[in-house]
Amino acid sequence: MTAPSPAKVNLAEKLALFSDHWAPRIAGRYNGNEIRLVKAAGDFRWHAHPETDELFLVLEGHLHMTFRDRTEVLGPGEMIIVPAGVEHFPRVPEGEVKVLVIDPADTPNTGDPQSAFTPLEI
Repeated sequence: MTAPSPAKVNLAEKLALFSDHWAPRIAGRYNGNEIRLVKAAGDFRWHAHPETDELFLVLEGHLHMTFRDRTEVLGPGEMIIVPAGVEHFPRVPEGEVKVLVIDPADTPNTGDPQSAFTPLEI
């Protein structure tokens, strides 16, 4: 079996392909993980991922990641890793933010498969 040839991914081009908020798009995969791009505005919801950590890397804008005991504000080039089981509430009080999120494949973005948005491949 021949391995696929590596190909670069232009994040700005991928982000230009969609406009809806809190609806992740899969821009790539590696080692069982999905590289998801998300545009966000307003509030998401309180949730946790009981079995996996979740990485958020802000590309543009400012993301407020609220925990039960504090809020971290992330700007461009900043990231946060939310440990498995930790409740968090992503918010964007002003404007729009563009975020790269890394999750294991098929991880529901809400922590609950019943209410999750199924990420689309772009």
